[in-house]
Amino acid sequence: MKRTGAKDTIRIGWREWVGLPELGVEGIKAKIDTGARTSALHAWNIEPFRRGGSLWVRFEIHPMQRSEARKVICEARAIDERTVRNSGGGVERRYIIKTEIRLGESSWPIELALTNRDQMGFRMLLGRTALGRRILIVPSRSFLASPRSPGIWRVAYVSGRRLVAPLRHSPR
Repeated sequence: MKRTGAKDTIRIGWREWVGLPELGVEGIKAKIDTGARTSALHAWNIEPFRRGGSLWVRFEIHPMQRSEARKVICEARAIDERTVRNSGGGVERRYIIKTEIRLGESSWPIELALTNRDQMGFRMLLGRTALGRRILIVPSRSFLASPRSPGIWRVAYVSGRRLVAPLRHSPR
């Protein structure tokens, strides 16, 4: 996996499959939204806690669009708690985490706001701050950097142990 530098340009469509490897998410469909400053990830059961004097959050996500059948339990250090204007124009407080994003053959760190996107079509929104100067968007196309959907990981619990098993590639 190559880390993307400022001189690398990636061509992407208006929606792409991305990975969040530090969160254990092999693939999640993200909508590219240059109108949004901050990227957002659909999360619920968000629980703040302290670890080593730092604020952390534990949360659950459903990586598969329009499905609650699969869930991933995540933990990440909260780098901030910000007031964000949502798509309906309302203002809400959201925990912000920093994590690695994988898009095609490239990866780089981004900030993600954790929020309930249950009523939205996409589990993740990739905003302009995460895109930076490394992305060229082709709005009439989809999945240019990720032509096939990656394996989505299923998390199951048996006797309190976490088991992870890959699912088949899902059609677009």
